[in-house]
Amino acid sequence: MARLFGTDGVRGRANEALTAELALELSVAAARVLGDSGAFAGHRPLALVARDPRAPGEFLEAAVVAGLASAGVDVVRLGVVPTPGTAFLVNHTGADLGVMLSASHNPMPDNGIKFFSRGGVKLDDDLEDEIEQRMSEEWQRPTGGGVGRVTEDPGAIEAYVAHLVASLGADSSLEGLKVVLDTANGASSMTGPAAFEAQGAQVLSIHAEPDGLNINDRCGSTHMGDLKKAVVENGADVGFAFDGDADRCLAVDAEGNVIDGDQILAILALALKERKGLHSDTVVATVMSNLGFINAMRENGVRVDQTKVGDRYVLESMNANGFALGGEQSGHVIMSEFATTGDGVLTALHVAARMVRTGRSLRDLGAVMRRLPQALINVPGVNKTRAGIDPEVNAAVTAASQELGTSGRVLLRPSGTEPLVRVMVEAETDQRAHEVAERLAAIVKDCLSL
Repeated sequence: MARLFGTDGVRGRANEALTAELALELSVAAARVLGDSGAFAGHRPLALVARDPRAPGEFLEAAVVAGLASAGVDVVRLGVVPTPGTAFLVNHTGADLGVMLSASHNPMPDNGIKFFSRGGVKLDDDLEDEIEQRMSEEWQRPTGGGVGRVTEDPGAIEAYVAHLVASLGADSSLEGLKVVLDTANGASSMTGPAAFEAQGAQVLSIHAEPDGLNINDRCGSTHMGDLKKAVVENGADVGFAFDGDADRCLAVDAEGNVIDGDQILAILALALKERKGLHSDTVVATVMSNLGFINAMRENGVRVDQTKVGDRYVLESMNANGFALGGEQSGHVIMSEFATTGDGVLTALHVAARMVRTGRSLRDLGAVMRRLPQALINVPGVNKTRAGIDPEVNAAVTAASQELGTSGRVLLRPSGTEPLVRVMVEAETDQRAHEVAERLAAIVKDCLSL
């Protein structure tokens, strides 16, 4: 049986794979596991529950709240809050547990359930496995005064916005900066503009009218055409795109060019290094980061610690080694001084502040690295478990790597959720990258076909 938890909580199509019954069982099991671990010892447990604006989140929220309260946990409903806002508020309020209902950048019919433990950190794999094992078990239900109470605190989000603004410091006005924000009709539709306006920026918001159905719909960090157009047509200095739960951030410069997560990470890494805030002069990235990012960091005296794909693995390295900054090409950027997870609005604020402090355009700042052309081909219908052990595939990868030399690289990565292998090639030219990727993809298909 496949593991219920993925790399970012439990995901699925709402009311099909992800039902109200499953949400309730998960919440009960999570409360019981954390209670048995001693997390609630000596006090009545408290949980915060939040969601993004997608319509199925309404019934899933009701199921999660019911499950937690039935297990004796007091619940505060926060309403629509970004995922990083939920993590912050769990830590800020001293809550024992946080639950975020969101499928991030996925389309509206999908949804997800993500748990945070005390301090606003994601549950580790062992706790998630134990929660799965405890689902549907018989248990002693509390009654009377032992059941949890449910309240609402929609104003808690103001504390999160204040935290975002405070992270910039007292001398970080954004006055004079014209900014376009694409909030993906998602959870940052209020918090993003509020934080930028509080710092004096002139803000134009697009896709900031969530109706429960339009989240991530041809907008946000996965569809940046409207943002590019809005930045250029309005003569803005910069544009930022978030995803539905606002844990990602991508940017657009004044000419309409996309600045991706690698470039954003490079900009922030050098800013931290200048003020001696980059612990061990190291930034954490994944194996999917562009080789141009690795080269740029090396040229500027910054070491790159590379992890498996997934922000949880970036965070694991950061926590284990005390690193201050990490992220992914997709726009998940974690600044451990201010957050326990990726925070799109926080990232955007600090990039904007870097522009103002240096007087440099985003295009100029992003030019610190030259992105090598990258070709990515998904090869479906293959035995992905053999991707790293098949002799013929390994020989082909070795030959391609030697052929590219120091001006490129090859990466084969089995998908975490589908029977496919991702073939990624970087090279000096786009044509060269695609030639090598297509050749390797054909070999993978031939050798590993199911």
